[in-house]
Amino acid sequence: MTAARGNARRKAARLVRLGLPGAVVLLVLAVTVAVFVSSRPAVAGRRGTAADSWVTSWGASPQPAGRGTPAAAGFDDQTIREVIFSSIGGDPIRLELTNLYGTAPLRVGRVTVAVAGPDAAVQPGTTHPVTFGGSASFLIPAGAQILSDPVAMQVRPLQDLAVSVYLPGRTGAATVHAWAQEVNWVSAPGDHAADEGAGAFGVPTRSWYYVSGLLVRSPGAAGTVVALGDSITDGVGSTVGTDARWPNDLARRLDAPGGPALAVADEGIGGNRVLTGARCCGVSAETRFAFDALDQPGVRDIIVLEGINDIGFTSRLPDPRTHVSAAQIIAGYRRLIALAHARGLKIFGATLLPFQGAWTYTAAAEVTREAVNTWIRTSGAFDGVIDFDAAMRDPADPLRLNPGYDSGDHLHPNDAGYQAMADAVDLAMLRPG
Repeated sequence: MTAARGNARRKAARLVRLGLPGAVVLLVLAVTVAVFVSSRPAVAGRRGTAADSWVTSWGASPQPAGRGTPAAAGFDDQTIREVIFSSIGGDPIRLELTNLYGTAPLRVGRVTVAVAGPDAAVQPGTTHPVTFGGSASFLIPAGAQILSDPVAMQVRPLQDLAVSVYLPGRTGAATVHAWAQEVNWVSAPGDHAADEGAGAFGVPTRSWYYVSGLLVRSPGAAGTVVALGDSITDGVGSTVGTDARWPNDLARRLDAPGGPALAVADEGIGGNRVLTGARCCGVSAETRFAFDALDQPGVRDIIVLEGINDIGFTSRLPDPRTHVSAAQIIAGYRRLIALAHARGLKIFGATLLPFQGAWTYTAAAEVTREAVNTWIRTSGAFDGVIDFDAAMRDPADPLRLNPGYDSGDHLHPNDAGYQAMADAVDLAMLRPG
């Protein structure tokens, strides 16, 4: 990302930054909304291995539209321009679009992909048309996700791309990834998918709509690492528009010379839990594990950082019998491990970060967190352990985040904290050999 582009995006980010109150609202909603359960149909041709050279360079787990949000209102004769960040390069590429939570077929008029420029602009001369089944205009059935035809476009590692999706009619509630930590754009009426300039794109948004994956063919790639998690994996608390989530920083480390290339797919959802789902925060990790992790093209490793919301969201409920126990979370982990091992995949357990001072913290919740972390470290059930707790805690007060890594809510790291998390990953665990 160029300095000019970074400055422009940080300026635009101020227009849409929710700040800490927004994070609290997200967490409160997770406690109060009804559980939302959905099956996730497979996408034809999506599953693959590193042997066929397709890997997932970028991903965003789909969610249903939250009540009262732009996603709930949907779109009508508008173009959405969305910025995504490649973890690994390749040629050709494919895009995955989703209507997973739509209640009617979604009409898409045109899709393009280009190298992103400042704000909503794209780099001149880089726009490529994207077809699906040979057609520029197509329908996505309700509840479905589809892969594009291969696009002859050379994508570099760690590159910002702009995907533009023109929606010619009224869409109804949109399938969304709510917390993109990115500035995306909605246009004035009309098809602006091929526009190189930013003039038609006047409305910034901090969500991704309909776009759920970037696949690249990279013969030199060893596979895909999937980061499955909650808002901490989703990058909440990082600087918007700077690709500062810990999976992004891990991709940067893996891109350094001297080892086989690995793609990194960030499948974090704000508020997500291991055991239960909610409309605001996605279906449970158990429910989405097959699609978001096991079926990713080229998947070889899975990193699981989930459980703090299972603990925190129930710790404030008045009846202790409703609190989620360490044994329940561990049982959930064991089920994920069994599914991964049945596919011949490695799965790594990440310890839960300290969160004293966060609004969900209680003494009982801390006991549960420590029991979960002890099991992750000592059970040997995972193929390896990433000790985020040890890397992120305050040496003077181990129940709290290190102040230098705290975004301010005592739950989510800041940019330096996310970098420290990425630095805590032993790359030798991931790389073949």
